[in-house]
Amino acid sequence: MLRDSFRSRRVKEVGNRPRPAYDARYGFRMCRNIRILYNFEPPTSDDEIGSAAVQYVRKVSGMQKPSRANEAAFDRAVEEISATTARLLESLVTTAPPRDRETEAERRRARAMERFG
Repeated sequence: MLRDSFRSRRVKEVGNRPRPAYDARYGFRMCRNIRILYNFEPPTSDDEIGSAAVQYVRKVSGMQKPSRANEAAFDRAVEEISATTARLLESLVTTAPPRDRETEAERRRARAMERFG
């Protein structure tokens, strides 16, 4: 029930058409700052996976830096998410050609220029 009420209220304007922030299949949309890690050449490094895990835990917990009391739980969550992400990336299969990091970075810069000027 809570999700239904969220779905009707959470609408993000995109261009001239409203776009819901809630997707019925996957829940709320992915944070704009979380980057795709799959299907790159060279493959995604452990550092990139770890950075994404830290970003995810920060977003979910609402903390940039945990207090000493929460530091162990925060670090454990980052390690578990990193391991799960690495397993996921290893198990995915695609027939698409690998993405180029420079091309993707250029696309992000172009979108940012379009949005922010």
